[in-house]
Amino acid sequence: MTTITAPRPRFDSRWPDRLAPLAAGWLGLWGVLALLGTLTGAGYPFGANDPHGGDANLLRLVPVELATPLFAGLLLTTAVAALAMSRPAVRPSGPLRVLLAGYGWTVAFVLAVVVPDARVLVILGYLPMLIVGAPFGWPPVDYAEIFTWALFARFAALVGGLLLAGAVLAWQRRTAGACVGCGRGDTGQGWTTPAAAARWGRWAAGIAAAIPLAYALTRFAWAAGIPLGISREFLTEMRETGMVWAGFGLGAFATVGAILTLGLVQRWGERFPRWMLGLAGRRVPVKLAVVPATLVAVAVTAATLGLLSNPEFWQLTHGFSLAGAPMLLWPFWGVALGAATYAYHLRRRGACRRCGRS
Repeated sequence: MTTITAPRPRFDSRWPDRLAPLAAGWLGLWGVLALLGTLTGAGYPFGANDPHGGDANLLRLVPVELATPLFAGLLLTTAVAALAMSRPAVRPSGPLRVLLAGYGWTVAFVLAVVVPDARVLVILGYLPMLIVGAPFGWPPVDYAEIFTWALFARFAALVGGLLLAGAVLAWQRRTAGACVGCGRGDTGQGWTTPAAAARWGRWAAGIAAAIPLAYALTRFAWAAGIPLGISREFLTEMRETGMVWAGFGLGAFATVGAILTLGLVQRWGERFPRWMLGLAGRRVPVKLAVVPATLVAVAVTAATLGLLSNPEFWQLTHGFSLAGAPMLLWPFWGVALGAATYAYHLRRRGACRRCGRS
């Protein structure tokens, strides 16, 4: 008797199916903590309760006594919505689908962009200096004043927002009959083809690289003693306090980021260059480029909202000056970097491991 075995199924990536439960668990746990903070009157780390940089956060506009229960309710109701999105594919009615998707995307935007503000981007920029200089006591800062509960809450909001965005996207694909893993349907869209993505991705990458280089130029000029966009007195004060070298470090971080951004449209962004021993010639994992670039794009957009809405920013940069002009371009930086990252993903994603479409 001959036994016929079914062909072994292709590898099936299930990570999109886990996003909704992960988002529900993350937001639900945080919602419970926020609810306890509402009952005890402690633990809300934004607005007037944040003595270190609360002025750069849009949540400063909401009174703490109102924001605390509102924040807890927002997290808990969103956790319930995420759980509803984790159910098997049942296409809801049109209005209900629009309402649930709109609510999910709105909360994801608030958590990932509004809550984090500029502090997340600043920490990402300073982190290399803080790690390398910590054994040598430089920079001379109190790490307990940097890594606070308020900073942790901002990163927690960023993670929760990204998880929720992924959950909403997967749910929309599932209820629309598209592949949950890649979003492809029975009909393709011309602008998402690799050839089209290569064309508009080059423009996006060029813009996303030019803006941080303009920012770095001002910081390098200050380090060289050139008061580009600021007064000579202010430059002297920064040199005396050491702030000019912190700006130099941020400029170096921005320059490295610009170079890596260009890698999204260069061959060395797809295969490791020959000078990288042990990795030369190997394919660059897509997520190795997409995940960090997406994080920076979101962090830049979040920093933009906080900075441009802060009156102290305009006083410090003296309005429309060379010192502040590069940061006025940050909204375009975030959008352009996000677009360049998406184009890179479209060019390199290949055949979907879930549905087999290519």
